[in-house]
Amino acid sequence: MLDGLNAYNDAITGYNDRQALSVVVRDRETRQVLGGAMGRTSLGLLFLDLFYLPGALRGLGLGSQVLAQFEAEGRRRGCASAVLYTISFQAPEFYERRGWRTFGEISCSPEGTSRVFMSKTLLD
Repeated sequence: MLDGLNAYNDAITGYNDRQALSVVVRDRETRQVLGGAMGRTSLGLLFLDLFYLPGALRGLGLGSQVLAQFEAEGRRRGCASAVLYTISFQAPEFYERRGWRTFGEISCSPEGTSRVFMSKTLLD
């Protein structure tokens, strides 16, 4: 199904630029993956799909570094904008402090929780 949709999009747009993107945080000694950011670029848009750091690594500036590297690679690939969604109890404020803006919010479970959709312009 995904291959069919991708082929359709490629035929309409005339190009295939989709590429996975990951910024990985590893333990210095064991090289075990501890967290990082995962997403993709496609049609000039950077998608941040997953971003996680364990509690012990939060508040040290590492998250800001990972996000900055992720965005920089998106820019390098020619992306003009970026999108993500987070959950209201996760990190919308983290993204806002780094220039992301909310463009939509949809209630979800449990009550009082919402999906927060955010975007950021990457190019001046």
